[in-house]
Amino acid sequence: MPLPLVAVCQMTATGDREKNFTIVSDLVSQAKQSNACIALFPEACDYLAETKKDIVAMAEPLEGELVNRYKCLAKDNNIWLSLGGIHEKFDDSSTKIYNTHVLINNDGEMMGAYRKIHLFDMDNQDTGVRLMESDYVNQGCEIIPPISTPVGLMGLSICYDMRFPELSLMLRKMGAQILTFPSAFTYQTGAAHWEIILRARAIETQCYVIAAAQTGSHNKKRASWGHAMIIDPWGTVIAQCGDKTGIALAEIDLELLNRVRKNMPCENHRRTDLYSELKPLK
Repeated sequence: MPLPLVAVCQMTATGDREKNFTIVSDLVSQAKQSNACIALFPEACDYLAETKKDIVAMAEPLEGELVNRYKCLAKDNNIWLSLGGIHEKFDDSSTKIYNTHVLINNDGEMMGAYRKIHLFDMDNQDTGVRLMESDYVNQGCEIIPPISTPVGLMGLSICYDMRFPELSLMLRKMGAQILTFPSAFTYQTGAAHWEIILRARAIETQCYVIAAAQTGSHNKKRASWGHAMIIDPWGTVIAQCGDKTGIALAEIDLELLNRVRKNMPCENHRRTDLYSELKPLK
């Protein structure tokens, strides 16, 4: 029996929501034609606007038209979709939104929604770089238990979350076999840290890691690193996109995952008598 195939997707989103949806649709078609059972998209796959005012103004609730179109796209193509950072309007009176990772099954049903808990705030006066996600995004307050998918139990997170190993270790403890880090990683930090961090998360949790990515220039203020990739539980990069838009494919082999965990049973060796054990939030 063939192993299930996943497609990690890379795109360059702009402030044009309709154009972005067309790009997502084309990548979904490529993934389906390649026999992938799930296509994973990056943070801000709905849009990447230039100003905070536009980011908030363009957001929709998860029950809105755009997410319904994604649901139809999944159902029409008989494929699961991981939409790695939808701008979610939660309250019409609020000046902030949520950055929400949505998972949709091949019947067009929403299987989970995770709101980003670690917000990327950088105000570096030496370099002149100021990116303050907390100015317009509400902080999530819940770790979502891993969700059963055709490729295994999938843990949801978003971009900057990857810098906090506690979240990944918690998802592993909750049963995750696959960790997802859909991202719009900045170019400078991506060049230095992207692959290193992702491989570390795979090695320390003994999970597959799938990181969809934005790439290239979105507007005059923002560019992303790209290099969407899939990493196996041994820490080997088994598929990646480089800096071009498109998809990369890989098989998910849960027998390999089980062998890695059996041959190096790190979970059995944790010294929780000397440091606190991570416990799921109630």
